[in-house]
Amino acid sequence: MYFNDRLQAAMQLAARLEKFKGEKGIILAVPRGGVPIGYYLARHLNFELDLLMTKKIGHPLHEEYAIGAVGLEDVLLEETDDIPKSYLEEKIPLIRQQLKERYKKFMNRERPANVKGKTVIIIDDGIATGRTILATLKMLRNKHPRKLVVAVPVASRQAAARIKKEVDGFICLYTPFTFVGVGGFYRDFSEVDDEEVMTLLKELNAKDIQRK
Repeated sequence: MYFNDRLQAAMQLAARLEKFKGEKGIILAVPRGGVPIGYYLARHLNFELDLLMTKKIGHPLHEEYAIGAVGLEDVLLEETDDIPKSYLEEKIPLIRQQLKERYKKFMNRERPANVKGKTVIIIDDGIATGRTILATLKMLRNKHPRKLVVAVPVASRQAAARIKKEVDGFICLYTPFTFVGVGGFYRDFSEVDDEEVMTLLKELNAKDIQRK
């Protein structure tokens, strides 16, 4: 067991992210488990907080096997030679609509924040395979951030090795030899519900307005 809860994980990550203080940056938290960590780090670094809304596209014969990812504005497909065009034409708009509805619910707006020229730090509570986040990183590169960083409390060694090749910085507190799933490294891995996400985002947005 490495962490009591997500707050303790965020506090440990904060020390490793100290070097980014003072930069023009944004935290992109993966909902829902990454939001409590992203909230703490956004306050610590005085960064903007937004949500990283992406979802994998599963193979038609094996839903868990990702063939790409869909974002609010972009899509990245890989290994689609044997995938019927009709499947993609049906699946992509459906996934995007679901993402847009959730984003509007959480952020009360329709378009994600502009990341061009900013230090972008992607936050989640852990990474198992990394397939979806790898596709997401490629989509984010096309938006021309100044730096692209992934910071997580725990990741599998395989995912860590893949992600390091695609970012300007990869910060991970633990890459255990045996990976048993993200929840196995937290004493308290309670589900983060929609209400908690909205409460944290509302509180942080209120603080931003007060600063302005």
